[in-house]
Amino acid sequence: MNIPYGPLLVVEDVPNILELLTVTLRFKGYPVVTAGNGVEALEMIVKERPALIITDILMPKMDGYAFVQKLRTDIKTHDIPIIFLSATYVTPEDKAFALSLGASRFIEKPIDTEDFLLTIAELLTQGPATLPQPLEDGEFYIGYRERLETKLQHKNTQITRTERLLKTLPEDQVPGFEQLLEQANRDRDQIRAELEQIQRILKNSPKK
Repeated sequence: MNIPYGPLLVVEDVPNILELLTVTLRFKGYPVVTAGNGVEALEMIVKERPALIITDILMPKMDGYAFVQKLRTDIKTHDIPIIFLSATYVTPEDKAFALSLGASRFIEKPIDTEDFLLTIAELLTQGPATLPQPLEDGEFYIGYRERLETKLQHKNTQITRTERLLKTLPEDQVPGFEQLLEQANRDRDQIRAELEQIQRILKNSPKK
């Protein structure tokens, strides 16, 4: 499959998911480059402009929302098609915010491989899309904070439920739920760190 206008960029911090996506795409003949977070992705784009970007949302250093906002407000990258993937940000409000940033599609994890590949092929062949106006930074950060606050509440509830459940489970079921709890705690720490950063930005932004 010839894509003369650049590779596909996959941005994902979980190694096994990144490998699965990369292998799936390369098997279909797509050239692929990868990054583990938004900061790495921006560095990669400077070296090689991608034809399409597939990005997770919940990632360290710079998550998918902040990454896409930077792309959309830069004249050199604002028109690159973007697919969001997420297992965490999946409410209607999360999806609406993602699309308001100018994402072309939103796909929930675990992905349906056939649907995923069809979506990529459609975006690469449909020509330039009509994109919404980029959000002003203030509007973006306020919307972003709302999504993070909602997700933090959800994670706290999930963790409390799991901790309570672990006290009552048979021994053979405990390891699986301990892994879920560890992942939920890692997710909460990432969301909390992002939220603290956004709070600082909003606090220090000039008042109009």
